[in-house]
Amino acid sequence: MNIFRRPDYKSEATQFIDQLKVSKPGLEAQQRQGRSLLWDKSLDRDAIKEIRAGQVPQKPYVYQTSGK
Repeated sequence: MNIFRRPDYKSEATQFIDQLKVSKPGLEAQQRQGRSLLWDKSLDRDAIKEIRAGQVPQKPYVYQTSGK
């Protein structure tokens, strides 16, 4: 045992999150379910290729008219 070892530090935020997980055991499952609604999507790669193929290249200066 090292006499200079300090106890492990836990910030107030970490302590709060640990207490929250103990008081609400289903919280992580709810977070994963919410994440799956917004972020975990399957991509249609063929549709993405079509969209990229249909894009028109932008002019260097967008607001310039071609009135000359």
